[in-house]
Amino acid sequence: MKNLFQTAWKLAPVLLLLLAGGTMTAEAQGPKLQMDQLDLLANRASQTVDVKLDERLLQTTWKFISGKDPGDAKIKEVLKGLKGIYVKSFEFEKEGEYSQLEVDSIMSQLNGSTWSKVLTVKSKKDGQNIGVYLNMLGDQINGLAVLSLEPKELTVVNIVGPIDLDKLSELEGQFGVPDLGIEQEKPRKP
Repeated sequence: MKNLFQTAWKLAPVLLLLLAGGTMTAEAQGPKLQMDQLDLLANRASQTVDVKLDERLLQTTWKFISGKDPGDAKIKEVLKGLKGIYVKSFEFEKEGEYSQLEVDSIMSQLNGSTWSKVLTVKSKKDGQNIGVYLNMLGDQINGLAVLSLEPKELTVVNIVGPIDLDKLSELEGQFGVPDLGIEQEKPRKP
């Protein structure tokens, strides 16, 4: 019995490390992606876009949008509940400037149990590969991620917070968010 206790006591630090690692893995599967590992690509890229709007900056931005213009009012409504908008985009002069390792660093986070792939677009002609993922908690969308791979371009968009897909198209072209191809339904004429 004494040996069992001593063995358990010696294993306690290992168990604590495993528990801490499990907690960090669960955190990584949340709606905010870890994208800082992609920063090294900026040295190879001919053009880089890096947007980091956390909740505090979004609230500050929200205050400066007047809401008088109908377009501004829509953007203000979309931003209202968001916790963050993060974009990293790299354009390269030639193909092969980013590796599968950089792609896998993002994909490993999107393979978690809370993320679901909802859209895939592949083009053999352009070499374009786009994946759109939703982070769900029950019926609530808590995050969106877009991973766009092209031979000379890598783009990751991460929007964190409750998302209304009907309003999401208002962010296209704003805050570094590229055109996601979300089409709004046009009102029908009577």
